[in-house]
Amino acid sequence: MLAPVNERPTHDWMGTTYQTILAPQETAGAMSITQIIARAHDGPPRHIHHDADETFVVLSGDVEFWLDGTRFTRGPGETAHIPRGADHTYRVCSDTPARALVILSPGGFENFFVEMAQNNYAIPTDMPAITALATAHHLDFTGPPLEDAS
Repeated sequence: MLAPVNERPTHDWMGTTYQTILAPQETAGAMSITQIIARAHDGPPRHIHHDADETFVVLSGDVEFWLDGTRFTRGPGETAHIPRGADHTYRVCSDTPARALVILSPGGFENFFVEMAQNNYAIPTDMPAITALATAHHLDFTGPPLEDAS
């Protein structure tokens, strides 16, 4: 049996805190839910998950998404669904950190964040190792992080 949510570890990687609150082991691999707290004006490079759908439920802050060339913003109580195989990224567009639940179906990709944090990898200095780990988790980087549109 897994630990209660409030006892599960958090992992910090490049300014974002990750905590898996529903592990794939609890859903027979069907899904996972990771809570993230991301810094203001921060986000990952553009990328594609080849084997998982990703849904964001924004709990606080405002998050701008880029999905296959379309930009849109979601705030508290709103969601964004990213189908597997879709080129996407996001960035916190509020002046405060954003908190969101990230639902992955099937589960498994959340281990990428754990491994990145444990190895203390940094973008761009550790990109060869990051790319290798991403490939093992069925993810390809496709472009830079999202820039402010204003």
